[in-house]
Amino acid sequence: MKITLFVSALFILFTATAFGQVGSSINSQAQPMQMSEHPAHAEQHAMAQEQLLVGGTGGTYTYAQGERPLWEFGPVSVPVPLGDVARAYRKEKLAAKKAEIIYEKQGS
Repeated sequence: MKITLFVSALFILFTATAFGQVGSSINSQAQPMQMSEHPAHAEQHAMAQEQLLVGGTGGTYTYAQGERPLWEFGPVSVPVPLGDVARAYRKEKLAAKKAEIIYEKQGS
């Protein structure tokens, strides 16, 4: 089984190498790119019809102007200073319950 797999892998390798050598017959000389001329290039013509982005007819799009009251934007949050956060975290850490049983490593 291993020999068959090895022989098939070698066969694929040699075939890929052979196909890679065939590609060397392509002409490697640089050739300038030639652009085809377009007859309507830079010529004036009529623009397309206007299309609405919102869909429907022109009457479906509405807008309003004015100021919104501040209460519509939700409650104003007051940021807590970082020092207060650190102090509260330290107090919480000291007040946390400690482990009652301590296991020590035994053996080798």
